[in-house]
Parts: sequence; structure tokens; C-alpha cells
Amino acid sequence: MRNRIASVRRDTKETRIEVSIDLDGNGSVDVRTGVGFLDHMLDHLGKHAIMDLTVAAEGDLHIDAHHTVEDVGICLGKAIAQALGDKAGIRRYGSASVPMDEALANVAVDLSGRAVTVFNASFAGAKIGAFDTQLIVEFLRALAGHAGMNLHVNVPYGANDHHKAEAI
Repeated sequence: MRNRIASVRRDTKETRIEVSIDLDGNGSVDVRTGVGFLDHMLDHLGKHAIMDLTVAAEGDLHIDAHHTVEDVGICLGKAIAQALGDKAGIRRYGSASVPMDEALANVAVDLSGRAVTVFNASFAGAKIGAFDTQLIVEFLRALAGHAGMNLHVNVPYGANDHHKAEAI
């Protein structure tokens, strides 16, 4: 199997993003987006996926985190697609049920090359700390759209928004 690594850079009027991944890494993560909760979630992703992940982002955070969060999702999706290449040797489908304290998330993916995001989760509050909860689905849509994956997220229950997001 070839090395499944990729690097993507995106420069726009609003953001400057660099993402590097090694899908066969050891869970080494270095994430600096300026959005604390996004950093926290990406740290979890890299460690639990056991992939090396580096993200450096500068964005128009003086306005809000929307562009930064979405553009990081775009870059991560592109990096995943690039690292998978022709997808030889992978399993196309995957799923996980993740309990995080009182919350449960069920997530399924299909690396079909077709982008679909189904998001069945709700949050009690508009924010987790300073992070807008609506940006969770925006990030996931950008990720799935640029990775070429079907992504289905279902959160049947949970009382704490932070725990629901971590489970996803």
C-alpha cells in the first residue's frame, strides 16, 4: 500500500488554511485554527482515528468563526480524498456508535465519491462556549462534500451539547 499522505492549502479573502494528514500515522496532532472548540474536536479526530493531522488556519475571526470552520472542513475533505487516491485497499463503508457520557452519536460513512450529508442532531444552545453550534453541520458538509463521502450523523439523545459534539 502506498503512503496515504496529503497536504492542502487554501487561500481566500477570508482565510489562509494549511492541512496535512497521514492516514497511517500514530495520532500525532498539531492544530491551531484560532477557534478553540474546533481545535478540541480536530484533536479528538486525529487521536481517535490514529492519523497524523496538522492544521494551521488564519481567518477573519474578528467577524466570526464561520469561514475558518468551513474552510478547514473543505481542506480536510480534500486532503482525505487526496490521501485515499484511487481508494485501493480500503473498506468503502464504516460506522461507529460513540457514547460520550450521557450522549450517543451514530455516524456512518460511505467513501463512494458522492457527497451527501444527513445530519439528525440538535443542540439545546446556540453556542458551546464561544462556538456556534450551527457550525458543526457546516464543517461536516464541507468535509463530506470535498472528501466525496456520504456522511450520516444521528444523535438520538444527550443532554450536554459539548458531549453530543464530541460523540459526533
